[in-house]
Amino acid sequence: MAHRPRAEMIAETRAKLVSAARAAFGKVGYAEASMDDFTAGAGLTRGALYHHFGDKKGLFRAVLGEINSEMIVRLNEVSRKAPTRWQGFVDECVAYVEMALEPEIQRIVLCDGPAVLGDPTQWPGQDDCIRVMSRNLQKLMDEGTIIEIDPVAVAHQINGATLYASFFIANAADPREASRKSVEALKLMLGGLLSKSEAH
Repeated sequence: MAHRPRAEMIAETRAKLVSAARAAFGKVGYAEASMDDFTAGAGLTRGALYHHFGDKKGLFRAVLGEINSEMIVRLNEVSRKAPTRWQGFVDECVAYVEMALEPEIQRIVLCDGPAVLGDPTQWPGQDDCIRVMSRNLQKLMDEGTIIEIDPVAVAHQINGATLYASFFIANAADPREASRKSVEALKLMLGGLLSKSEAH
């Protein structure tokens, strides 16, 4: 039997650990999940976990990164299907907020994420998110859909609004009602960006 490339074996080991950890974090949360949950689920040793991720927090960071990447793919698909650039922008913002209803995202990203990794605005990928949103806002300005306003400042405002709306939903006694109210408020807020010709 031919030897498998080392890079392939490393990728497989990391993927097994991330998958096992994701299942454990999603089921019982970060605090209750144990190293043995990850290694037993992956059929690997603690040594493999330490070697690839350093510790439990490093593994959690990898799980969060994987979920965030999947969320981005889903959001891009939502905006791609919209009939206009503006509708795509709104739909993407709304879809992000509505993801807070999903149990895995609630527990791992919105509940455990800040507790384990700190301020979400400092997480890896946030700068890219602001950059992409700023670019989209600039395009909407260029085509006359929204008013002239600093796109970076607006991107930070929208990013903060959607992020904290997600926390509100995840921690609400009635998440579905909180989501409905948040989406309603978000659409009203975004509508304030429309130029006079587009608002009527």
